[in-house]
Amino acid sequence: MILTNPINVSEVGSLWQTYQQKTLIMRFLEYFIEKADDPEASNILGGLWQELNFYVKEIEDIFSEQGMVKPVGFTTADVNLEAPKLYDNGFDVMFVRILKEVSMGLYTLSMNMTYNKRVMTIYEGLTTVTQKIYKLSTFYLLEKGILSLPPKVTMPKKNEFITSEKFRASFKLSGDKRVLTDLEVGILHHNLEANNIGMQLITGFAQCAQNKEVKQYFIKGMDLAKKQIKIMEELLLEADVQLSSTSGATVTSSTVPPFSDKLMMHCIYILNGFSIVGTGTGAFFSLRNDLVMKSMLIAKDIYFYAQEGIKIKIENGWFEEPPQMENRSQIINGNE
Repeated sequence: MILTNPINVSEVGSLWQTYQQKTLIMRFLEYFIEKADDPEASNILGGLWQELNFYVKEIEDIFSEQGMVKPVGFTTADVNLEAPKLYDNGFDVMFVRILKEVSMGLYTLSMNMTYNKRVMTIYEGLTTVTQKIYKLSTFYLLEKGILSLPPKVTMPKKNEFITSEKFRASFKLSGDKRVLTDLEVGILHHNLEANNIGMQLITGFAQCAQNKEVKQYFIKGMDLAKKQIKIMEELLLEADVQLSSTSGATVTSSTVPPFSDKLMMHCIYILNGFSIVGTGTGAFFSLRNDLVMKSMLIAKDIYFYAQEGIKIKIENGWFEEPPQMENRSQIINGNE
């Protein structure tokens, strides 16, 4: 068969990765929709599921047309809709909002590697869906008082330029640190918000994980999130920045697993990658040396934690192998 519209290697790789992420999100949505008792939240979750289902089928059609095997991804076997609520109201939309942050970055990266018109259309559509759901989720959480705004600030009245490298120093001769820039405060607030949600998520995972090694891995992740939260809170308090109130505990006492260990491990795998990239971006835009150093140390901790998770996934047969280039040496040697 001669393909009239073949896709290239980068498109195969990005579509494969997108399929993994979308099927994962759909399994979470199915559980959250089943347990939702707020019509507005249910509409947000249900609308997203419908949109993602359409694009998952589009991706499956491309795989079929290209003669490519469909990835396993995540199926209904990875979710138990009969399990009791693991999280209280509001967490479902909070979780979706975080996933949409991840998706924004992934779609930009995928679009940058895309040359096929049909694949471009998929990422254009997914980007539109993501931005819409992110906006709806943010307004919903603010209205419900679950999400808090970053601190307010006095508006600048004049333009100034940095005139000395001392601006980047952590300490002045007096022993006082340079005040934080508005962007530095924004980055710290965002990281604090994301880690609070992440800690609640992984606490629920730890409660219901079936594999002992996986349970210990999630407990370690809880401690890592607490460590990061403490660092960011201290930085903001040292700068006399008023902390915004964070959402309270949203994890129920249920220990019945709504998700497979495989699904939960891959979810943390995705969030680890997002955290490493986000921490690196925050370090780049932070101009005070101590912020950069602490960001790099946090990124190091996340990296080694992520590597431990990959090892667990491989040992348990939960890491589906991505498509690869042909092994030319093996092909040539096999013909000898």
